Amino acid sequence: MTIHNEHPFLPGDADRSPVRRLRGRLASPVTVWTAERGTDEDRRRAGLTVSSLLIADGEPGYVVGMIDPLSDLWDVLRASRSAVVNVLDWRRRSLADAFGYTAPAPGGPFKQADWQDTDWGPALQGCSAWAGCRLAGEPATETDTVGWGLLVRLVIEHTELRDDSESDGPLVHRRGRYHTF
Repeated sequence: MTIHNEHPFLPGDADRSPVRRLRGRLASPVTVWTAERGTDEDRRRAGLTVSSLLIADGEPGYVVGMIDPLSDLWDVLRASRSAVVNVLDWRRRSLADAFGYTAPAPGGPFKQADWQDTDWGPALQGCSAWAGCRLAGEPATETDTVGWGLLVRLVIEHTELRDDSESDGPLVHRRGRYHTF
């Protein structure tokens, strides 16, 4: 058995997208976006790990992110028109994998943590910060596709911030791996 420094099935540098390699050199915050629609009898939850995002300060503030237009999250977000952006810290990296559908999540990713019902959707209990948001304007369309993703704008209506001294550091994604500082 040989131990490799790199993924054994990863294509060589010449075969990888240079744009993806450029993006990989940027440190990105790791969040889980969650949404919920329906009533107790007909409730449907969806979530997705999102690292391609930015927060735009202003009155109102916005979260702008890139999500998969074929994701369950987009279906539920489009119907509910609201979402929670949960900011993850280092100890929640396995949750990022569960919502990124890169790791097993017995019972589904929502079974991997405790959630609080809010007016915007499920908020992760004990996370370092979360924002309750509404979909800005009309639902995004195919014209809002940028690269492989769908550009989604959310208006921030509410924020919850924990004392940073209680956090074990932000979860950051860079070059295919999680980091913290």
